[in-house]
Amino acid sequence: MTLISDFLQTLCNGNGQLSRLLLSLFVIICTLSCCAWIYTKNRNGTPQLPPGPRGLPLVGNLLSLDPELHSYFARLAQAHGPILKLWLGKKLGIVVSSPSLAREVLKDNDLTFANRDVPAGARVVAYGGSDIVWTPYGPEWRMLRKVCVLKMLSNTTLNSVYTLRRKQVRETVGYFYSRAGSPVNVGEQMFLTVLNVITNMLWGGTVEGNERTSLGAEFREVVSEITDLLGKPNVSDFYPGLARFDLQGIEKKMDGLSRQFDRIFDIVIDQRLKMNREAGDSETPMTMIHLKALLMDMVVGGTDTSANTVEFVMAEMMNKPEVMRKAQQELEGVVGKDKIVEESHIHKLPYLHAVMKETLRLHPALPLLVPHCPSATCIIGGYTIPKGSRVFVNVWAIHRDPSIWENPLDFDPERFFNDKWDYSGNDFNYFPFGSGRRICAGIAMAERMVMYSVATLVHSFEWNLPHGEKLDLTEKFAVLPGCDHSSTKSAERRSGGA
Repeated sequence: MTLISDFLQTLCNGNGQLSRLLLSLFVIICTLSCCAWIYTKNRNGTPQLPPGPRGLPLVGNLLSLDPELHSYFARLAQAHGPILKLWLGKKLGIVVSSPSLAREVLKDNDLTFANRDVPAGARVVAYGGSDIVWTPYGPEWRMLRKVCVLKMLSNTTLNSVYTLRRKQVRETVGYFYSRAGSPVNVGEQMFLTVLNVITNMLWGGTVEGNERTSLGAEFREVVSEITDLLGKPNVSDFYPGLARFDLQGIEKKMDGLSRQFDRIFDIVIDQRLKMNREAGDSETPMTMIHLKALLMDMVVGGTDTSANTVEFVMAEMMNKPEVMRKAQQELEGVVGKDKIVEESHIHKLPYLHAVMKETLRLHPALPLLVPHCPSATCIIGGYTIPKGSRVFVNVWAIHRDPSIWENPLDFDPERFFNDKWDYSGNDFNYFPFGSGRRICAGIAMAERMVMYSVATLVHSFEWNLPHGEKLDLTEKFAVLPGCDHSSTKSAERRSGGA
């Protein structure tokens, strides 16, 4: 510093013009040197957090959140890029909206991102997060996944309950036949159908007649309340220090809802203790809590997702009658006009498979998947993603990206004719069920149930809308899925009805 001071003093005492010129050069050199030093430091140091919208002190970006997070995040990505950050109170949220970044999270760094950021409400309803959705990756989770995939939802198990699916779907067709020519609520009836299939798989009992309608409606209300609470912003999640106060009463409400299921599960488990003895492994045995949590996953996660997908498939086809006609022509060619759809016909229906894939492209069951939580700080897309942040993968936005899909908002099943895309999660342009270790465990069940239900409904009835009307297909966001259910659909019996 003394050397610099002496140099400046000399300049000031010398020729004025020369001094000013030399001083200007000195300032420029110092400025460039500082910039180079800062640039080099940033290159060699820890990368910065992703860009994102400005937040307010204490609350961050909470006050600007749109309830429909998937479309809101897609708009933010247009402004800030395919990876961005939001401060949700004290919680850092990271949103990923491109195939390459989704690959980095779900494949290249799959192990790091194999954990979940568990909401406070989910801890209550899922027995402390002891289920397959929320349990941290490790021996306990692997045991649950093994029980779910190899025992509850294996091809052998699914084949063994085909007569049950057949019976329930045909009873639903019978209900629609009794309402032919009148508006029907497809989502509600499919929820009851899937509910009966799942509960019968689990504990062997179904409900019939008036009891079916009343109990199914009650069950759906409880499931709907649970999914709404899971999707509601919770102060306890954004400010963990306040969690014990449950300021919004979400945990209290969730506890009441879970107790309704718990009473049923206790009866089921008492009757089927054999299932508990056969589950788990020598290293990680299955407990009663594990079993109840898996039952909760099956009932809550399997009913609304399948019912909503069937409803979206039917609604999309009704909005495009030419698609409905092609599907019916394919069914008549494979099944026969005066015969009834069997599950064995499903693999012979490529057009209907394309319809289901296109529906899941536009309406993935979980638009943001289930939030991931890195177990260690890592680098994604050149940015630092801190340990413990909540990471959203916006599959909804990726499926509607015009740089990937031609006319992405159009419902066009023929884009899936080349069999390039499946549900494996290996192609990050299309992964409606997720990818990596935490990919959905119920894909086989969902595909069978949705395809068989849709094929039967399309083959059994002529579906019409009032002249000039279109169905509103706007999704309602939730951590677990939900959608707006329309009752403007009407059915008239075709010759292939059950």
